[in-house]
Amino acid sequence: MNIGEAASATGVSAKMIRYYEEIGLIRPPHRTGSNYRVYGADEVHVLRFIRRSRTLGFSIEETGALLALWQDKTRASGEVREIAAGHISALETKIAELQSMVGTLKHLVHCCHGDDRPDCPILDDLAGSSTKTKGH
Repeated sequence: MNIGEAASATGVSAKMIRYYEEIGLIRPPHRTGSNYRVYGADEVHVLRFIRRSRTLGFSIEETGALLALWQDKTRASGEVREIAAGHISALETKIAELQSMVGTLKHLVHCCHGDDRPDCPILDDLAGSSTKTKGH
């Protein structure tokens, strides 16, 4: 199949397929005499693996490591588990950071009257001159 068909079959855009090839995440596919890329079932399977990994939030580097481990049938599953556990930890940190941001924004929205007055605790906070104790 051509790159457009591979993109449709995997949910990975043609642009990303070319990018993955460029950075060495995937091997360059076979080419026709006219220099068109040709993808087979194996390449499609790899692209689906990459898409799923990226959907779960793994970085390109982590995806590359997981892909190498997936293709290595002598791998130790502990290596895979270590990468996944590290990713879970990073996600939990990011979730905590996002929850903190939501809490701060909720507080600022609560303090803002949202009326015709020019004073605004949201803008004050963004400017670094928060007036949380003024009772906005």
